[in-house]
Amino acid sequence: MTVITETLLDKLYNLRGEDSTILKEMNAQKQKAEETKKQTTEQKGILQNEIQDLKKLKEELEEQGEKFKNLLQGIDREDYSTVLARLKIDFDPEGLLERLNKNLPKTIENVEKDTQKSEEELVKVEDEMNRAITTIEELGIRKDTALANQEKLNEYIDLALSGRINITRDSITSLLEEFHFNEEEQREAAKILMFPEDALYAYDEKIKAKDKSGKSISEVIQEAKHISFEEKTKEPEEEPIFNDNNEISAEPSMEDMINILQQLGIDYLDFSSKEVNKLFDNFDSEVIKENVNYITSLNIDKNIFNNHIELLYDKELQDKITILKNIGKEIKDIYLNPTVLTKYNKEQLNEAIELLNSNGLDPKSVPLMAY
Repeated sequence: MTVITETLLDKLYNLRGEDSTILKEMNAQKQKAEETKKQTTEQKGILQNEIQDLKKLKEELEEQGEKFKNLLQGIDREDYSTVLARLKIDFDPEGLLERLNKNLPKTIENVEKDTQKSEEELVKVEDEMNRAITTIEELGIRKDTALANQEKLNEYIDLALSGRINITRDSITSLLEEFHFNEEEQREAAKILMFPEDALYAYDEKIKAKDKSGKSISEVIQEAKHISFEEKTKEPEEEPIFNDNNEISAEPSMEDMINILQQLGIDYLDFSSKEVNKLFDNFDSEVIKENVNYITSLNIDKNIFNNHIELLYDKELQDKITILKNIGKEIKDIYLNPTVLTKYNKEQLNEAIELLNSNGLDPKSVPLMAY
């Protein structure tokens, strides 16, 4: 059984149960959307109260300011000169009126600016909240479809194992496309199901044998992964690489990388084949360990790496999160908006923040999704 065949069977069998990477990802997305909905609903309430208070403040300033003007205009200091002098009261109605006329319009203008700023922020928060609500609804529909596809996949595999599969190759590849298999994976997986004697029977027997131990399907698959990696040695051997001390330095293999991910509590099945290859091309075990441990230390769920695999090998990840924390961003905001970490390098992120400052905007108040 080749590495490709073993990996495809890993993916197929993972998709059969509750621990399906697709279902897990949908659940994670739903949880994230629900957290966003809750957060933005709270923000909406706070902003609405703030806007209401600011509008009330403006009305009071205008009303009381006008009354105060009329009052001061009707007072002649000379009418009270004796009592003011004897009691040593410093009362200057003309000076007060001048200050009132000078400062009141500016104060009202600042309140109006704060109101406008809060109203603009409210629009952004409501947009984000509505997107979260739409996402939750869409995920409900997508999950129903995913469960229907899962049921069909289980039917195809059971038919193949019973030797009674009569499904066309196009039907199989069309179904696998729904699971985001690329064309090469679709063709290979279809061949596995249409000719189960070549690999499917043996793989299923291995799964069943280990499943008798009471382990979950995920645990069984995790144990089954390693067997086929030895077949890589069938390729032409490369010359050994020596380091400066003239000692042999072994290049890390795909198996090494997967083992490290497992040790860090990350399942490579959560990623597509393209993402896994991308990670391997940029593989640096120390950077990956540091990034995962750092994310864990912040109490951020490791599913932040799902769909953002480049964060695993991003050497500037810790610096960028520190920059966001320093401008007042909460860890929860960063977790819900990881795209800001992949969109910018450290220098570009600082420039984006400086641009907001130069335009009179508070980076803390601007939602990360707007960066």
